[in-house]
Amino acid sequence: MAIERKRPSARAALKSSDAAAVGAGEGPVVPHAVDALEDAEGLRSMTTAVGLPTPSAPGEGAVLVTGICGRLGRVFTRLMHRTDPIIGIDRRAFPGKPRDVVHHQFDLRRKKTRDVFRAGGIRAVVHLGVMHDLRASRKEHYSWNVVAFQKLLEYVTQYSVPKLVLLSSANVYGPSPDNPQFLTEEAPLLGAQHFSEIRDLVEVDMLAQSFFWRNPAVETVILRPCHILGSVRNAPSNYLRLARPWSLLGFDPMVQVIHERDVARAVGLALRPGVAGIFNLKGPGEAPLSRIFRILGKPPMPVPSSIAKPVLGRLWNWRMTSFPTPELDHIRYVCMVDDARARALLGFTPEFSLEDTVRAVAD
Repeated sequence: MAIERKRPSARAALKSSDAAAVGAGEGPVVPHAVDALEDAEGLRSMTTAVGLPTPSAPGEGAVLVTGICGRLGRVFTRLMHRTDPIIGIDRRAFPGKPRDVVHHQFDLRRKKTRDVFRAGGIRAVVHLGVMHDLRASRKEHYSWNVVAFQKLLEYVTQYSVPKLVLLSSANVYGPSPDNPQFLTEEAPLLGAQHFSEIRDLVEVDMLAQSFFWRNPAVETVILRPCHILGSVRNAPSNYLRLARPWSLLGFDPMVQVIHERDVARAVGLALRPGVAGIFNLKGPGEAPLSRIFRILGKPPMPVPSSIAKPVLGRLWNWRMTSFPTPELDHIRYVCMVDDARARALLGFTPEFSLEDTVRAVAD
């Protein structure tokens, strides 16, 4: 399912003032008849150097997952490891790791990462190792997200890896009162315009876009999901776990959410040969924020906008909340995506209902 490399108008966003500022500074997804890892000795044999599966034929090999120990990485691994050999790189431990998964416990930025690529046998890279800790310094954020991703792109090119999948986010578009009802993949990436802490995340997305055009031999896929809900420890899930989530008086924006397992399935679909391009992902549909609260049975705490910003700013500075002030825009303005391309070309449709998706934050 090849996708024509028609240059999107979003490329013009690289020239916008926001882009200039950025530049300066979880069943199986792809069904198989048999369990390949159980029946194919070639895929289970490991090289003595770094423990990589030995490639058995062109087009076959391991899927290298960065950030494999994160919640989404573990969900994806447990979905895929019986149909694809999985290699993971993550400095964190992986408790309960499936026995057939190889986990290299070191920092992605270390030179040992090159050794993993040098051993060969990698057919695809899934990059989930993006830092979202907003309390980390800007220097650490840039080093972890941008510099590490640049090295990863270098290894993908140098060692002729045919597929790269980046899990980005619809947040790169940014919530705004000027947004259309639905944003397509060609919309400019203005997420850092009022939220400088995610500037490096926008830059990673742009690096992947540039890599897509400069390296046509590599099937590059960029996934931009809406708010991911589940057991993941991200801002939307943490927000909905609060006993009395804040809401802003006079605002009840339409929002989109997607289950973490649906995101993992979409990543699996992106690994199919011939798939390339940028895809927005959304869950079962749109709903006003007030309906999300009703599903959870949680009455929100209405706060005037004029009070919310200074109060949240102080709470953030005193480390009494995990939400920086710019996050307020997500419960005030619209940032919804058009997923027609993902449905038509990626073949993705969510399996979880809105109610199941929202309630997943409490599972």
